[in-house]
Amino acid sequence: MSQQTFPKNTWYVAAMSEEVAGSKPLGRKICGESIAFYRSHDNEIAAVLDFCPHRGAALSLGYVEEGLLVCGYHGLKMGADGKTKEMPLQRVKGFPCMKSYAVEERYGFIWVWPGDQSQADKALIPHLEWAVNHEWAYGGGLYHINCDYRLMVDNLMDLTHETYVHAGSIGQKEIDESPVSTTVDGDKVITSRFMENIMAPPFWQSALRGNGLADDVLVDRWQICRFSPPSHVMIDVGVAHAGNGGFDAPADKKASSTVVDFITPETETSIWYFWGMARNFKPEDQALTDTIREGQGKIFAEDLDVLERQQQNLLAFPDYDLLKLDIDAGGVQSRRVIDRLISKELAAKEQPKASPSQANAPLQTASF
Repeated sequence: MSQQTFPKNTWYVAAMSEEVAGSKPLGRKICGESIAFYRSHDNEIAAVLDFCPHRGAALSLGYVEEGLLVCGYHGLKMGADGKTKEMPLQRVKGFPCMKSYAVEERYGFIWVWPGDQSQADKALIPHLEWAVNHEWAYGGGLYHINCDYRLMVDNLMDLTHETYVHAGSIGQKEIDESPVSTTVDGDKVITSRFMENIMAPPFWQSALRGNGLADDVLVDRWQICRFSPPSHVMIDVGVAHAGNGGFDAPADKKASSTVVDFITPETETSIWYFWGMARNFKPEDQALTDTIREGQGKIFAEDLDVLERQQQNLLAFPDYDLLKLDIDAGGVQSRRVIDRLISKELAAKEQPKASPSQANAPLQTASF
């Protein structure tokens, strides 16, 4: 039995809203759980185990009719509660209930709770201010990557690699030459790097122009990476004309954004990577949003090969003790948070269940 490598009693982004549309369900594996997502009654999102109790077919290969998920093999109809509803000429309402999942559509994403359904609390879905504030614009996409989700967390919590992997867009030597600071606040980890009086790299030159600012002057640049469980990383990035306060510079002196990273495990060695960029300058400019999304998509595509080959190497050399440097602190601390959450889940599973007689027994007062 393999060791659990990801928390399951938590909310993950499972899909973008537009991926589940019309009468076509979406089949997607999340944390090892095969799930069929579809639009039920009144366009509400629903999620059930992607398994037909009749012959084991994938329900996601079927279609939606009158709010029910119809198996594409023999026509069995499944409800959002995981109960079979009907089937031509057959009595199926006595079939065992299949697993249904707590699911919520919010901020343009579909969130799912793959673990203990009794613990699912929609109040725990993180608030995304940029998704509800008209002063912000967002553009993003999705990549499937064959790597352990923690490798992507490492990648995003240490941006030193930009100098080498993204040399033609956001990388520059000053990243290597600037110290990194890492702090931990409960289950949140923050890694910060600030660079002063440098020239902006190509991507940020384009962003400055997009905000109507000169791109050929010295700037101050910042990278503030914020990890939160289970595997979300939000990165405050930007450049400001030098001498205006950097991160705190007024809006008319800088181009700043939040890089959005939702990393959702598919299996132990594969992920769904929801990436994007939210910006709070010229939010009405759709052409600028499209340009930034295209540029960012190319940047993240450069990470894909690196991470997949890294995963292959780690599988080939499982006993190799990797080096840990000061630049790795953000990833190391994030992994410690993840490990604590997993240990908590496993400990809860091992707690003995009280028998009915024990549960109803009167409380005993201890004497000392």
